[in-house]
Amino acid sequence: MMDRRTLLQSAAMTALAGMSGVAAAAPAPAAAPKADHKHHHHAANGKFQAIAASAGHCLSTGESCLAHCLVLLGQGDKQMAACAQSVSELMAVCSALQKLALQDSKRTAAMAKVALDVCLDCEKQCRKHEKHSQCKDCADACADCAKQCKALLG
Repeated sequence: MMDRRTLLQSAAMTALAGMSGVAAAAPAPAAAPKADHKHHHHAANGKFQAIAASAGHCLSTGESCLAHCLVLLGQGDKQMAACAQSVSELMAVCSALQKLALQDSKRTAAMAKVALDVCLDCEKQCRKHEKHSQCKDCADACADCAKQCKALLG
């Protein structure tokens, strides 16, 4: 029977292996034929570009932080549980925020209000562990995203 520590270590190692192997295992995409897109309006250049970029940065630093937390939890460091939980919440909210922002959705401001609170909570948790570069990077990204949310909300 597998104990909790072994299970967490296995899950963390599997997640890390999956993240590192995905890019290497994927075949190079075939070059798509170029199409004339002059008539299209791209949301990436829309009014929410800055908040979309900031939310995306939170997602990438959050992935790294969460993977690091899982490894430490697997080694028995229970202090990382709150950090892992806050990063998990952050990733869910920032994913939604980024998607809405990229679509120039009228719901972006409402999601930014939620994201502001989640980013501030996550930053607070990650600052407790900022001796770990992954936690510091995540905390810094959270601070920037919170700043972008405040700017949007006026």
